[in-house]
Amino acid sequence: MRKLWINLTILSCLLTFSGISQVAGNLCPASELPVAEIDGSKFTLADVERKRSSDLFQARNTLYEAQRKAVQEFIDEHLLEKQASKEKVTVAELLERHVNSKLAADPPDEALRVYYEGLDTAESFEAVKDKILGHLRQRRIAKAKTAYLQSLRAQAEIKMQLAPPKAEVSLKDTPVRGPADAPVVVVEFADYECPYCQQIQPALDRLEADYKGKIAFAYKDVPLPMHAKAQKAAEAAHCAAEQGKYWEYHDLILASKKLDLPSLKDQARELKLNGTDFDQCLESGQKAAIVSAHLNEAQALGLQGTPSLFINGRFFSGLLSYEQMRDAVEEELSRLSEGAQSAAIR
Repeated sequence: MRKLWINLTILSCLLTFSGISQVAGNLCPASELPVAEIDGSKFTLADVERKRSSDLFQARNTLYEAQRKAVQEFIDEHLLEKQASKEKVTVAELLERHVNSKLAADPPDEALRVYYEGLDTAESFEAVKDKILGHLRQRRIAKAKTAYLQSLRAQAEIKMQLAPPKAEVSLKDTPVRGPADAPVVVVEFADYECPYCQQIQPALDRLEADYKGKIAFAYKDVPLPMHAKAQKAAEAAHCAAEQGKYWEYHDLILASKKLDLPSLKDQARELKLNGTDFDQCLESGQKAAIVSAHLNEAQALGLQGTPSLFINGRFFSGLLSYEQMRDAVEEELSRLSEGAQSAAIR
C-alpha cells in the first residue's frame, strides 16, 4: 500500500498569500519545506503551487477579503476607543455625541407616504410607518457613523500591511492598450454581450484617461454560454486585430451592441477594414482558438462570471464603481512607490 503523509500545519498555509505567513507565531513555512511525502518522495509547497495554484487562488482571495474586513473593523474600533479615551467618555457616549445627536429630524408624514407608495406591500401606511422610520433612522446612523469614522481616519496615519493574493494572468494573444512599462496592468475578463460588462465600460474608460501613462489595459474573452452572439463577437475583434484595429473594433461593438453576424461585418467595413479578409477570418473560425484559450484560463482561475478584473494580479469581481477601481490602482501605485523607496534605502 502506498503511503501518503501530509503535514496539515504546513498545508494550511496554502490558503495564505505567498506561502509565508507572519501570523500565528510564524507557523507557515517557506515554500521549499515539504508539505507532503508520497512513497518516500517529498513535495514542497512550491511543487503544489506550480500545478494547483489556480485551484487555490479563489480560496486565498476569499480568506484575504475576510481578513481585510476584520482588519478594517479593528482599525475603526481602535480609532473610536482612542478618541473616546481622549474625550474621557465611553465609545457609546462618543457615538451619541458625534453621530446620533447630529441626525436630522424625522421626515414628515408626507415624505414618508411618498416612500410608502414605492413599497410592494398590502399593509396600510399606519401599519408600516414605524418600520419605515426605523429603517430610515438606521440608514442615517450608518451614513453618519461612516462619515465620522472617515474623519477619524483622516486624522490618523494608517498603513494597511495586509497584502492581497495575486494571480499570474497570461498576456499571450491578448491585446494590450497603454505603455509597455506601465506600473499597473488592468486585465478584464469579459463578454461583449454581458450587460454588466457594457455598464462598467465608462468607468474603465475614465480610469484609463485619469491614469494615462500609468495604466495598461488588457481584454480577455469569456463568452458565456447563455450569450449566443458573444463567441463570434470575440472572434471578430481578433480578426480586426489582424488588420491593426483591435481596439477600434472592440470599442465600436461595445458601444453599438450590434453583435449579429451581418452587423459584425458591417462594422468592420465602417472601420475601413478589408472586408473580404475580415469575412474569411470570421467565417472560418480562424480566431476561435484564441478565444478558447482565454476562456480556459478564466475557468482555471475559478472565475464565476463577467466582468472579472485583475489589477496587477489582484482579483475583483462584478460591477465595480470607478471609485473602487481608482482606490485599487492607487494602492498598487503606493505599494510600488514604497517598494522603490525601500530598495533605494537598502
